[in-house]
Amino acid sequence: MTLSSARSFAFAFLLGGLSVAAAGAEPAADQAPLSSALERLTLRQAEIFFAARNREVQLGRRLVEGAEADRLSAGARPNPNLFANTSKFNSRQGNYSGDLRDKQMDTVFGVQQLFERGNKRELRMGVADFNIDASRGEFADIRRQQKVALYFAYYDLVAAQDRLRIATETAASFQKTIDAVERRLKAGDISAADVARIRVDALRAQNDARTAQADRSKTQTQLAYVIGAERDAAVIAATDGWPALGAEAGAAEIEKALDNRADVLAARARVAAAEKTRELARALRTRDVTGSVQFEHFPGDFSNNTLGVGVSVPLFTSYYYEGEIRRAEVDLQSARDNHDRVRALALGEIAARRADLDASRERVQRFEGALLKEAQRAADAAEFAYSRGAIGVMDLLDSRRQLYATRLEASGSQADHAKSLASWLAAVAAADLADGEKK
Repeated sequence: MTLSSARSFAFAFLLGGLSVAAAGAEPAADQAPLSSALERLTLRQAEIFFAARNREVQLGRRLVEGAEADRLSAGARPNPNLFANTSKFNSRQGNYSGDLRDKQMDTVFGVQQLFERGNKRELRMGVADFNIDASRGEFADIRRQQKVALYFAYYDLVAAQDRLRIATETAASFQKTIDAVERRLKAGDISAADVARIRVDALRAQNDARTAQADRSKTQTQLAYVIGAERDAAVIAATDGWPALGAEAGAAEIEKALDNRADVLAARARVAAAEKTRELARALRTRDVTGSVQFEHFPGDFSNNTLGVGVSVPLFTSYYYEGEIRRAEVDLQSARDNHDRVRALALGEIAARRADLDASRERVQRFEGALLKEAQRAADAAEFAYSRGAIGVMDLLDSRRQLYATRLEASGSQADHAKSLASWLAAVAAADLADGEKK
């Protein structure tokens, strides 16, 4: 992977991931059969499957939908009450055989309406709005964490494929050596003990290849779950290589990144919601008014019917909502404490991810700059010396083991760097709230 592709990788991650709308931007990829796409799965295509199929992301989206439903409830005004009441009912007085309206009874019909005061409805809506913002931030943080899981699973598969390739090549190399030494054994140029030693290492290489194959199957399953393609896990093959080494966001950007992280924004919105909740609790001390209008029907002449109005207010004689107000103040302080905690954890995560990235980059540089070349040079020299009879079989096997171990460590260092880069970019990524806002 070139440096320019690495920059593209970083840019894509800093955007916070692909939305479902981004998936629709590539209809050709979406229309292709799933298994066909998985057989040559790029990181870009994995992101598209992730955006549309990841189960944790789908569950996280429900947080926003639920908060938006709460907003509807918060903005609702109190419904009026319709009431009817009949009194002084006497079936013997009045026109006994006449209509029921002529009986001796009073009938009252009325409507009651509660009028909220103290901006309670506006405060409820404010709480709901901040809770929506918090839910969007939490949803964005879920996507951020799941995006890291996607990159980890993808690069674990790349590493497993790399280990399988190295193990297979090593096993094939040993098989060629066995074929050669068996001919030399027949000619008497090598001892049976040396042939046995080579066979032991050849069998070990075959075992390593089989273990690597099993590891690849496990990583295929892990990636398949993240992208929602469990049934086709066996055909998944990652085609992208390792991200190139390069400079990432510097320390000057960390403070800005910290304030724009999804988890920090969500915690900040929870504080704002708690402040509104405290105002709402205090507003409970503002008396609501219930107004009523009623029509009263008396038997006999229609002129006896009357129209009346009424007003009722609560009397705070025993309780003044001290508990609700105190509870709201405690919740507000808890939200502030949680915001400080989340911000501190985020800062620690950014520092740790940067340290991991720097260390992993240095390891890759050492492997690419010297270790792999020196191990290959030593192995080639040992092969040449052994073919000329200058060294024994144990020296040959030691050089091969060293080369094999070095190649595996080099692949592991590449995987560590790729995952450290993904973790770092996720740690400093600004929150992407677009998906939550669309829902």
